[in-house]
Amino acid sequence: MSCDPLTVAELLITVEDFDAFTPDNDPYAEHDFGAIRLNGNTFFWKFDYYDLDLQMHSPDPSDPAVTARVLTVMLADEY
Repeated sequence: MSCDPLTVAELLITVEDFDAFTPDNDPYAEHDFGAIRLNGNTFFWKFDYYDLDLQMHSPDPSDPAVTARVLTVMLADEY
């Protein structure tokens, strides 16, 4: 499925607004993964924290000086 720019914008806004974290879906309280419904589709989103070269995990995900955050959004049925 290819997303048009409006759908991409809607997805990003929906991810930004997501606050339905519970101990069941966020057991480590990291708030870095979620599932959302938009236009009849379920999407998963996930933040990952890489070093600035995007080669490995960040040595300190809370430090923006050494961390590049990457957001992945995908159709749940593609997982």
